[in-house]
Amino acid sequence: MGRKAAPAGRMDDVDAVTEAVLTASRLLVAVSARSLAEVEERVTLPQFRMLVVLSSRGDTKLVTLAELLGVAPSTAMRMIDRLITAGLADRQTNPGNRRETLLRLTEEGRRTVENVTARRREEIASIVQRLSPQQRTALIGALTDFNSAGGELPALLPDERPGPHPLGWGETAG
Repeated sequence: MGRKAAPAGRMDDVDAVTEAVLTASRLLVAVSARSLAEVEERVTLPQFRMLVVLSSRGDTKLVTLAELLGVAPSTAMRMIDRLITAGLADRQTNPGNRRETLLRLTEEGRRTVENVTARRREEIASIVQRLSPQQRTALIGALTDFNSAGGELPALLPDERPGPHPLGWGETAG
């Protein structure tokens, strides 16, 4: 059986909040893993993160992509090579600077991001629906503040932008 919530006197305790966020992060990692189940033979979680960044950014230079992912350019190169081999991404010469190469999603890569994101959104919506309206409102406020404190830009709803909803792996606020 799961543990009870922290006693009311501990609600402002950093350790209690940290424990609650760690628990929530385990749940979200599990949701992420399940959403990738259909494509797990072709795409790892870090590779999917790269696909999401390319989806949200469009054509991107390797160095920029590596910075956004927080990895070395050599690591990003190995990841993109695997995605190109899988038919999910490709390279093209930058028309504005022929010495540069741009990385982008293929149509299959875009569909992969959309399908995985849709499965993730459905599962999260199913969990959120189990909360009362008051709990949902409180969660929106708490997560908005948490994301802001962590420098994460707000995720837009699917109808607010042309691409799929990345659920977190977008750019962070500077």
